[in-house]
Amino acid sequence: MAKKTTAKKQSSKPVKKTETAPKAETKKAVNTAAPKQKQSKAKKTDKLSRREKIFQTIKQDLIAQKESLLREAEETLSALPSDLNFPDMGDQATAETDRNFMLRLRDRERMLLKKIEETILRIDNNEDYGVCGECGNEIGIKRLEARPVATYCIDCKTRQEEEEKIAEG
Repeated sequence: MAKKTTAKKQSSKPVKKTETAPKAETKKAVNTAAPKQKQSKAKKTDKLSRREKIFQTIKQDLIAQKESLLREAEETLSALPSDLNFPDMGDQATAETDRNFMLRLRDRERMLLKKIEETILRIDNNEDYGVCGECGNEIGIKRLEARPVATYCIDCKTRQEEEEKIAEG
């Protein structure tokens, strides 16, 4: 039976080849007409895919950082003493200062977690990740690798920080 089916397939193939032969010739004519356009599109696709690969690496780093921050926050909450009663006033003041310092750090980390989640969403949704929020130019890859949650290019961020210094006096 296997020989009969192969014989049938072989007899049907030449018919299909003659039907598609004119289409193949037209495709060749179209392909030879614009080889430069395909090459430039391929280069753009390579750049995007390389940049997107870097974005995915950054995303994985952000997810790991997020998990680490959440783990540390959980450890801090379980380690914080609820009662700060020490016989010595100096010890009690030191313990309260340490506790307040830890809580301030965790609050800053909470804000960083929010930025990390927003950045991961922007990467997932192919939104404006890697584009400066002020001037609209691409943010450099090295800057994004150093500060993945960056929303401004280095020039705009520098200008913003200088304006803040002037405003503070």
